Amino acid sequence: MKILLTSTFIVICILFASCAVSKNYSPYKKYAPEVLQKDFTFLRQALEANHPSLYWYTPKDSMDGYFERYYRSIKDSMTEQQFVWRIMAPMVALVRCGHTSLGYSKGYVKWTTGRKFSSFPFYLKVWRDSMAITGSLFKKDSLLKTGTLITSINGLSNRQIIGTMFNYLPMDGYAANVNYQRLSSNFPRYLGNIYGLSRTYKVGYVDSLGQTQVATIPLFEIKRDTAMRDSMLPKIKQKRATPLPPSERRLRYRSFSIDSTQKLATLTLNSFTKGNLRRFFRKNFATLNKQNIPNLALDLRINGGGRVNLSTLLTKYISRSPFKVADTLYSKTKFTGKYTKHLQAGFFNNIAMFFMTKRKADGNFHMGYLERKLYKPKKKNHYDGNVYVLINGATFSASSVFCNAVKGQPGITLVGEETGGGWYGNNGILIPDLTLPRTKVRVRLPLFRLVQYNHVQQKGTGVPPDVYVGTSYESLLLNKDKKMEAVRAMIENK
Repeated sequence: MKILLTSTFIVICILFASCAVSKNYSPYKKYAPEVLQKDFTFLRQALEANHPSLYWYTPKDSMDGYFERYYRSIKDSMTEQQFVWRIMAPMVALVRCGHTSLGYSKGYVKWTTGRKFSSFPFYLKVWRDSMAITGSLFKKDSLLKTGTLITSINGLSNRQIIGTMFNYLPMDGYAANVNYQRLSSNFPRYLGNIYGLSRTYKVGYVDSLGQTQVATIPLFEIKRDTAMRDSMLPKIKQKRATPLPPSERRLRYRSFSIDSTQKLATLTLNSFTKGNLRRFFRKNFATLNKQNIPNLALDLRINGGGRVNLSTLLTKYISRSPFKVADTLYSKTKFTGKYTKHLQAGFFNNIAMFFMTKRKADGNFHMGYLERKLYKPKKKNHYDGNVYVLINGATFSASSVFCNAVKGQPGITLVGEETGGGWYGNNGILIPDLTLPRTKVRVRLPLFRLVQYNHVQQKGTGVPPDVYVGTSYESLLLNKDKKMEAVRAMIENK
């Protein structure tokens, strides 16, 4: 009983402390340069001690130089948002690791939840050096409509804007496709954080006659309350939505359908984490074989990865030959030391590394089981038909591991664009958040390096498609799925 009462007291204290932190959080608080420098140094030391691939694409002497340069650039007090985007984001991007990414503090995230902010008014689809409007925050805008090609913003060309933004975003090596997807998902957010807000924007665009014009567009502004310090609306309490049934919730993560011709099935996987995937695979691969469906489109275009054991399970249903998860898989340390208390689930990560790794001659701690284990294709419900794997820049992490494992096998064709996950390898397996002790800014810190099974030479690219189908402006205007159309055309041609 005493233990129970003590535990209850601790939980209540944590809850009250949590509420107090949230209530007292101010996004306007500025941290002194010395405080920011201490957090910056803490991050540098944590990366140097634990990151398995800190110098994978950026040599140590160059990385040391970048650390020193950004440390010296902390000369003035900054808010959390300024610290993240002026200092941390461009510094972390130089690691060239897609899993080493930034997040605001929990206090900042809770403060922003439910609030609206002023911003650049257009959402854009971004590809190569092109940008097109996909949505507008102005409900009655009559000039720049959905589909309009944008050529410049405030005198900066598309190439200049995209190139600058990429310097603030993480990627595996030079596999930049993932960042086209990021910009396309929330262009106003990235433009505002990287360039700041403007009262008006001079937007270059292509008119209906194919001529380049420039329009002056106002900032989409949330009207300021005179009692408020920022240009935002107060939080609005919304009615809690009725929870969706579990079957509908799972559709966010995976779906399966067979077309009316019985020639093509489409299996969409948006994650290797949620969706009760073991049962989903078992049921639907049985259906494919029972109904003798000759073609399968496997859509991984927004699959950012997840559990490697689930991507391995999918590979067993499709692969024509035995395979491994990795040629090499190791961590730099067996114990995260003084950083453990600052790492999400730090104690349990240490236990996992202690029991799952063993030090080898190279000085690293290898997960030998996954380096040695040769997986065989499933006998029951293995799919032997033609498989078309749809990929693009958002195909990342465990999804890119799957793509590498099946690439080049008979009857399996990768269709679309280069993946965002590294073809040679990436960092992951355990990826806890590291919370900086003073600003509470969070940084994802992968603890293992995975070099792909039968890997290619290290070039820093994603897994390339066998049949390239890029973004099409015409398909964008007509809201057509060009990649699925290409798959259907290949089936008809066969």
